[in-house]
Amino acid sequence: MGETMQIRTRGLRTTVAALAVVAGVAAAAVPAAAATVSDTPRFLEPAELPPHPSSPWYAGAVASGQPDPLPMCVGDALPSITSHREYWTEYDTNAQQLTVEGRSEQWSKEFAALLRKDLAGCAKKIMQQDADITATQKYYGRLKVEEGADVYGIHTARASGSSDIHLFSVGRDGATVTIVRWGQMGTFHDAPVADFKATTVTAVNKLY
Repeated sequence: MGETMQIRTRGLRTTVAALAVVAGVAAAAVPAAAATVSDTPRFLEPAELPPHPSSPWYAGAVASGQPDPLPMCVGDALPSITSHREYWTEYDTNAQQLTVEGRSEQWSKEFAALLRKDLAGCAKKIMQQDADITATQKYYGRLKVEEGADVYGIHTARASGSSDIHLFSVGRDGATVTIVRWGQMGTFHDAPVADFKATTVTAVNKLY
């Protein structure tokens, strides 16, 4: 099941604002100020996301620039050349794909390594930022697709009782890096890891 890490500390409060924007922000899909770009095969189609038992997936247009709000764990590293697409269901489940076409393959290799480092330390950082949250994470391994993709799970629980589970993947094909994020209320038990891995393989294969 991967390596599990649990850490408790104290801190501030912004990170799980990005968690909580789930279904509500999904309905807004793409910020009005974002410049839209042509929808291309480089981004996932709704049907390529992990199936939801009670709802189809919907998607906004592909937009250029950083998303608002920034996603937890990886948001601080995203450059202005990021393109992104939002996905949502009729319930609380939501997803996001972010793609960065780097200036060179070496740049993108280093960028992907930075994202993996941020995800590896995500639970600790969340708890340093918000004393009301306990965060636990798992590493689900590396997928053999193009230059590789790594899959992570992050669970957050507030003292008030709310609980959210997110899956992340970072994959690269040449000079292009893509991040896929899936999230909903729940725990690791609710995470569709096998389906998310299949989605990640599709996302990386579609980069070119």
